[in-house]
Amino acid sequence: MSNFAHNGDAFYPLHRPGQAVPASPNLPRIEEEILAYWKQDDTFCASVENRATGRNGDNEFVFYDGPPFANGLPHYGHLITGYAKDAVGRFQTQKGHRVERRFGWDTHGLPAELEAQRQLGIEDVTEITRPGGIGIEKFNEACRSSVLRYTKEWEDYVTRQARWVDFEHDYKTLDPDYTESVLWAFKQLYDKGLAYQGHRVLPYCWNDRTPLSNHELKMDDDVYQDRTDNTVTVGLRLEKKLREDSARPELALIWTTTPWTLPSNSAVAVGPEIEYSLVEVDAAHNSKLAGERVIIASDLIPSYAKELGEEPTVVATYKGSELVGAHYHPIYDYFDTPERRAQGAAPGPNGWTVMAPASSTRLPPSVRTTCGPAWSTASAWFCPLMRAVCSPVRLATMKVCRSSTRTATWWLTCVNRPARSPAAPPRSAPCWCVKSPMCTPTRTAGAAASPLCTRP
Repeated sequence: MSNFAHNGDAFYPLHRPGQAVPASPNLPRIEEEILAYWKQDDTFCASVENRATGRNGDNEFVFYDGPPFANGLPHYGHLITGYAKDAVGRFQTQKGHRVERRFGWDTHGLPAELEAQRQLGIEDVTEITRPGGIGIEKFNEACRSSVLRYTKEWEDYVTRQARWVDFEHDYKTLDPDYTESVLWAFKQLYDKGLAYQGHRVLPYCWNDRTPLSNHELKMDDDVYQDRTDNTVTVGLRLEKKLREDSARPELALIWTTTPWTLPSNSAVAVGPEIEYSLVEVDAAHNSKLAGERVIIASDLIPSYAKELGEEPTVVATYKGSELVGAHYHPIYDYFDTPERRAQGAAPGPNGWTVMAPASSTRLPPSVRTTCGPAWSTASAWFCPLMRAVCSPVRLATMKVCRSSTRTATWWLTCVNRPARSPAAPPRSAPCWCVKSPMCTPTRTAGAAASPLCTRP
């Protein structure tokens, strides 16, 4: 059955009298004929003007869709949503409302600035404001010019998809009257108690010196990239022996993906229900751990065959909850001095302690973690079941050795430290860190005689 209704000798649409629907219609040509007729007849304008605004505008249906950026060409996402937006205006028009559909342009934000920088050959935002730079005023002028670069192409696209919008009386977010209207609307919300002040974490672009919105993160495939980072496994010397038959206090192995947090480490977290093994490394084994007894998650012993041996001796096993409360020597000595203890300085008497955070139950059994007060989740895992809680100390206090291979971690040897209390023995045994084929000696701040890194 024909989609065109018959009315006497006429066929709808009426601008094609006497024309029946062909058996094989050329749909693109029909579309173009309809668009040409709409333009000649000014159909869209008539559909608006034939409907009254009503008393105080009560018959108006106001519809402003989210405007696109005009400094780039439209993609299928713009066109698909455009059909849905067009249907809203047409439906309300059919209901008798006056619907003025003014097209808009989003001219603010990072996309506009990046396009202007590209056109001007600017690679760093400091080139705008530094002496000899183009200055803010000229840069803003370049932004104003660039944001309307593709308006004609947009009009062609939108018109071709048969969407009815008013390009002649469009609006731009850079117009003062638009900006003022947004501020006025926000002021109304604020006065009615509908606005609140809060905090949220946003990604920050160091190149453009600005936080990024969710939309801006998706602008470029290069914004987020998968990468493999080096990690650190560190052995922390316990203050007291777990077993009397141990020659000296054992080493608890921790692991971290954020080596820069280690200078401020003040605690490690253990999974209460996870099994840990006390492993004795053969004294003849070719490893820095030869002759040591170390605490490691039982499931991870095979992963450290190089350091522990293929079949190391398991002396005992413990649940994580049995290790809670154990103290270990801090990695660096500047936090733990008699002067600091006398002053009651942080982290206090419970510093450098094994603990079981409540948050550890939220993670899979093989990974237990807790948040540090300054590094978000940056801490160190107990292979990987213990993780260190950190406080703000900058990386400048520690120079680390980066491996040339993607999967390698780092070597770290800690400085000797004074005793935790007058009764405690001197701390002559360094902590231990594994896995970097390339490392050069360097020194820690304030401990010029103690090497931070040692060659494997």
